Amino acid sequence: MRTATISRNTKETRIEVEINLDGTGAYDVATGVGFFDHMLEQLARHSLIDIKIRAEGDTHIDFHHTVEDVGIALGQALSRALGDMSGITRYADTHLAMDEALTRCALDVSGRPFLVWQVEFPRPKVGDFDTELFEEFFRAFAMNAGITLHIANLYGSNCHHIAETCFKAVARTLRKAIEVDPRQAGRVPTTKGQLGG
Repeated sequence: MRTATISRNTKETRIEVEINLDGTGAYDVATGVGFFDHMLEQLARHSLIDIKIRAEGDTHIDFHHTVEDVGIALGQALSRALGDMSGITRYADTHLAMDEALTRCALDVSGRPFLVWQVEFPRPKVGDFDTELFEEFFRAFAMNAGITLHIANLYGSNCHHIAETCFKAVARTLRKAIEVDPRQAGRVPTTKGQLGG
C-alpha cells in the first residue's frame, strides 16, 4: 500500500496528514482556513489520492504558517508514500479550464524539488485568503515532495477560478504521474538507477 502518515508540530502549527495514493479521492480536511480547505478537497478529489488533514495554527496572526506547514507535511507524506518511485509513470502535464480561466501544469516526480510559478492574481485576496499564499503552499509542497512542479495560469480574471484551476491542474497531473505503469515492471523510471539528488 502506498500510504503515509506525517505529524508536524511546531510553536506555530500542529498538523496531521494521512494519504493513500491508490485511493478514490476521499477527503477529510480541517485546517481552520475555509478557502484553503476547499482547495485541498479539490486536490484530493481530482488526484484520486485519499487525503486526511488536521491542522491547528496561529491563524489569529494570519494564515501563512498554517498554509506553508500543511504544504510541508503533505509533500513529506507524498514522498514517503512513493518510496523509491518504482514503476510510476513519472512525467505528466495537464491543461485545466474553468470558465474563463486556463492553467497549465507539468511535473516530474524526480526527487529533485523545484517550483516554477507563473500565476498572477488580479486581486490580493479571495475572501479573507491572501492570494500570495498559493505560491507558498505549492513551493512547500514541491520542495518536500521532491517533485519538479511547473504551474502557469495562461489567462483568467476571477481569482477563485484561477486558484481552483491551479489546484485541479496539479491534482490531475499528479494522478497521471504517480500511476503505476505496467510496462515499467517495477523499475525506477530513470537510466540512473535511482531518482533524487
